[in-house]
Amino acid sequence: MEQLLEGVLEKTNEPYSVRLLEMEHLRQILDLQETVVDELNEKSTLQPLSQEEFIYILGGNGLMIGAFTGNRLIAFRALLIPPIDGEHLGLDIGLSTDELPQVIYQEISNVHPVYRGNRLQQTLAYLIMDELKNLDRTFTYVACTVAPFNIPSMKDKFKQGMHIAALKHKYDHQLRYIFVKRLDGKDEREMYNMEKVPMADVSKQQELLKAGWRGISLESENTVVYVYG
Repeated sequence: MEQLLEGVLEKTNEPYSVRLLEMEHLRQILDLQETVVDELNEKSTLQPLSQEEFIYILGGNGLMIGAFTGNRLIAFRALLIPPIDGEHLGLDIGLSTDELPQVIYQEISNVHPVYRGNRLQQTLAYLIMDELKNLDRTFTYVACTVAPFNIPSMKDKFKQGMHIAALKHKYDHQLRYIFVKRLDGKDEREMYNMEKVPMADVSKQQELLKAGWRGISLESENTVVYVYG
């Protein structure tokens, strides 16, 4: 089992390690996801993966890494090589069908509630994107979806240099931001006037995004959260 990192948790001073996940970890992955979902106040902010979807990733269609204290899985993160179909995120952000094989997804990221506040999500994001270079194919884009008002997940994506390219209904009509980043270092942003829009104003954001505007950060004023771009 390949080990990617050894460290010490900031809050509890416990040693931990980050390793590549394999099929043998499936039960632990499912149990951790269940724990995370049970703790959510708003269940719609997370789209859990099914056992079949985890098997698909672990079977060679992506990459998964996990953080362990001893042999206990406390966090994991996944990349998925998606099937080319009508729900492909590349279509939502305006890519041609020829470009779709160049897209990899950042899939689900879970941290056990007891171990939040240790920057595990950020650490795993860096490590899994670094590990991407070891796959037997290259990608130009990384994309993912995030529910509006899932602020921690949105901040995680912005810290990675991803931006909002679309706001659409996915997963049985659930509203999702679609984040994307080019992996070849090229800046694909178009020129536009900088604006900030209340996150609750879905139609205004969709209008701007269709015109080429991109969400690049969050701002809060009093009780209102804005998408800035």
